[in-house]
Amino acid sequence: MIKQKITTALSNVVVEYLESKGIAESVNFTVEVPPKNIDADFATNVAMIIAKKVKISPRVVAQGIINIISKKFSNLIEKADFATAGFINFYVKNNVLYTELKVILKERNKYGSMTANNKKKVLVEFVSANPTGPLHIGHGRGAAIGDSISRILKYLGYNVSKEYYLNDVGNQMLVLANSVEVRYKQLKGEKIELPADYYQGECMVNIAKRLIAEGKSFEEVDFRREAVKDILKTIKEDLKDFAVEFDSWFSEMSIVVVKDKEGKSEVDRACQYLLKKGDAYEKDDVLWLASTKFGDDKDRVLKRSDGRYTYLASDVAYHRSKFKRGFQKLVNFWGADHHGYVARIQACVQMLDFNKENLDIILYQFVSLVRNGRPVVMSTRSGAFIALKSVIDEIGRDACRFFFLLRAPDSQLEFDLELAKKHSNENPVFYVQYVNARCNSILKESKKRDDLNSNDNEKIDFDLLNSKEERTLIKQLAAFCDTLALSEKTMSPHHFTGYLIGLADSYHKFYEKCRVLTNDTALACARLKLTEGVMIIIQTGLGLLGISSPDKM
Repeated sequence: MIKQKITTALSNVVVEYLESKGIAESVNFTVEVPPKNIDADFATNVAMIIAKKVKISPRVVAQGIINIISKKFSNLIEKADFATAGFINFYVKNNVLYTELKVILKERNKYGSMTANNKKKVLVEFVSANPTGPLHIGHGRGAAIGDSISRILKYLGYNVSKEYYLNDVGNQMLVLANSVEVRYKQLKGEKIELPADYYQGECMVNIAKRLIAEGKSFEEVDFRREAVKDILKTIKEDLKDFAVEFDSWFSEMSIVVVKDKEGKSEVDRACQYLLKKGDAYEKDDVLWLASTKFGDDKDRVLKRSDGRYTYLASDVAYHRSKFKRGFQKLVNFWGADHHGYVARIQACVQMLDFNKENLDIILYQFVSLVRNGRPVVMSTRSGAFIALKSVIDEIGRDACRFFFLLRAPDSQLEFDLELAKKHSNENPVFYVQYVNARCNSILKESKKRDDLNSNDNEKIDFDLLNSKEERTLIKQLAAFCDTLALSEKTMSPHHFTGYLIGLADSYHKFYEKCRVLTNDTALACARLKLTEGVMIIIQTGLGLLGISSPDKM
């Protein structure tokens, strides 16, 4: 919250300064934490931005800004000075830091949330892997990202629903059914080869074995339905083990196959709507989407000449359904291979008369798993992929989720399996979780001393927390709110893994330099409150990522 206070105060100062120069324009500037070699709490580039407008040197502008700050915000800023690089450096008053620490201690796991202020209905759709086999680690990354963002949005007060879109119709389902059928016949003794373009995974054999064990004859088996049932069961179990549970599972069949009283499906209705509007047209017995009207390089097929709808038609109907169900904001997490599909879906949303600004599509890169220095090639049909479950079983859910979230979604992620298994500070999730364990140990030990058992924050002398390490640690705690805001803006939880690693860095430096359970009772009490604040933020941050906070390591 401190950075936000600085930004708000500076915005008021800038307006006053520009008005004094006869300028009524707004200025976009940044307030950031300066590099570690700069001994300041915050820095801004506003002097350089304004200097270009008023044709005055940045130093002169900075001095004018500093003069206003000194007069009007002395309760917030201890001092401000002009840096040679053109930035203005700020040093906040210690009591501002202490006030923020008190807020953390009071609000605890609600710190930074806005539950009472935001009830917008948001639908987050992620994973949505075709039910053709177990989830692999690429799906796992999407699951970790989508679930963590859902937790963050919910923490911020959004009315969040998590949905899995099940592609259970179409050609892939036909190939799936045929794959299981071939395995069934093979187990029954027929001399038949499995075509190379069929699904090769062991799960196809297992499904066929179950059907035979249940005594089901070839004539009575619906291979598609049975395959989807088994694979979907496995997917749900794997996701539950990964701490991911969906509020709804949306079947493509419900919008393609299911008909209303007039014999129309949701896809029929959506395509008719576009046709009536003139955003779709018929040519050569094919129904086309007029997507070039919205910048696409060519129009796209919605319905083939044989009467079969395309995946695009299903997606049009699906997004129409999302908005019709009352969701005000849609967030889709898709694999990077869907890059060319983004603009198309955004255009469809506009054609359906919804605001495309209410649709966020986040693309994430898949994962290269490093095993003994070599990446493992993944292929669903060949069955040569690394299952998410196997990675969870080997390194644990916490490490798996944390490593998936280490990089921005659009960045390549190399998953170092050996590092993730280490129980040392080299492993970032262990490094962060160890802070919680250490804080818990200190607070537990403090209970043995009668002079340290005060829960009244008003009796604590926070002014004693004045060392560089203590000030840095409190500022890092306060940056939790900035991390929330950044994660919401970018729809990426990777900011939190970086934040928690930085907080762990600050805490370990504090622990090395500042003994907590000192014989000085007043100082020990103040440092215990700081330790408690660290534990609150570590637990809250890890919780937003779906990661546990062990009391012992």
